[in-house]
Amino acid sequence: NVIKCRAAVAWEPNVPLMMEEIEVAPPQEGEIRIKVVATGVCHTDLYHLFEGKDKRGFPTVLGHEGAGVVESVGPGVTDFKPGDKVIPLFLSQCGECKFCKCPKTNLCDCSW
Repeated sequence: NVIKCRAAVAWEPNVPLMMEEIEVAPPQEGEIRIKVVATGVCHTDLYHLFEGKDKRGFPTVLGHEGAGVVESVGPGVTDFKPGDKVIPLFLSQCGECKFCKCPKTNLCDCSW
């Protein structure tokens, strides 16, 4: 089901964020939906998205550095289940390279 939640939305570069109620679609194949408990806006958010350096577009919800709980999982997801505590990352991880297998880093060699 689609759920509603509050989010800080950036509608365009260099404009203050707006707290709004948004709709979040159910997770699709290979996706999970996270109930974010705490988050922050980091330099990556500010540089790439809020300052307009990233051309993926607006509107966008900032705050990938956070912590939360898996709310639901999409088809094909086997590594997570509802209720799992998770930390979202800016870049995906392959799970196979030397960096992904090292417990001291979250910087996947394949993401670059």
